Amino acid sequence: MSCSVKFNRISTKAMSESIESKRVFGLPIDLRGKRAFIAGVADDNGYGWAIAKSLAAAGAEILVGTWVPALNIFETSLRRGKFDESRVLPDGSLMEITKIYPLDAVFDNPEDVPEDVKMNKRYAGSSNWTVQEVAESVKQDFGSIDILVHSLANGPEVSKPLLDTSRKGYLAAVSASSYSYVSLLKHFLPIMNPGGSSISLTYIASERIIPGYGGGMSSAKAALESDTRVLAFEAGRKHKIRVNTISAGPLRSRAAKAIGFIDTMIEYSLANAPLQKELSADEVGNTAAFLASPLASAITGALIYVDNGLNAMGIGLDSPILKDLDIPKDKH
Repeated sequence: MSCSVKFNRISTKAMSESIESKRVFGLPIDLRGKRAFIAGVADDNGYGWAIAKSLAAAGAEILVGTWVPALNIFETSLRRGKFDESRVLPDGSLMEITKIYPLDAVFDNPEDVPEDVKMNKRYAGSSNWTVQEVAESVKQDFGSIDILVHSLANGPEVSKPLLDTSRKGYLAAVSASSYSYVSLLKHFLPIMNPGGSSISLTYIASERIIPGYGGGMSSAKAALESDTRVLAFEAGRKHKIRVNTISAGPLRSRAAKAIGFIDTMIEYSLANAPLQKELSADEVGNTAAFLASPLASAITGALIYVDNGLNAMGIGLDSPILKDLDIPKDKH
């Protein structure tokens, strides 16, 4: 009898140690079995790429939509291994992109595409790249998705002050940077699984004056943020999909360099943000992974700042009027 009891105690201890060794500590973001479509990935140094990496690191399957004129060089660079260093995930494996779709989110369907675009050599060889066609292709290839990311914007007159912006330039900025998200969500919602998540990227110029960020882009971002709240209600009620947007700080991405003063904005952030460090694209990517996960199941219609706290400042600390104040500063 005593031998039996002793054996049971040893057996129980061994089982508890085995369970303990398999236990996962912390609060992991687990997106295994989920599929994400990220619109607006054309290189390896923007927020779209970083979001794709974070979602992949959490276990999600990755599909991307790439602007048609950039598709060939993106696919070639990926195939030749030029992005391999950037593809490395925390566990040492490489991010895999299951499929790349040509996409131009300015056009909802083939009927919207003007003849000069159809004949443009940069679009030669690509087909089914309007929003409607891409959604249909994803449905045909995979059936459904769980996560939709809008990481694209364009303002052809972004370097012009608002007063010098043409109607055409203003509407082009809103079309490419704001309505494109409405269109993407409209066409992808029918194939999104209930409980899914949709995320976009915005910028603080939507609510604060950023001289040099013109051409209607500040208006487009303001529209995007307003649409986020309305879409959260409509998509939540109709399809149980959450809709949020991330207001990201300045990053030296290829798209940001087109504005012309991104280095100045980064230096300004370093000097004035509560957290004196350069923002990493991974920090935005990880925030997106959280918002896409069950950990954020009650968050929708939200604007999340990921900018080292710069949005909270009411005055620049590098202003001469503050020179006599004893303000803690890091050397950078």
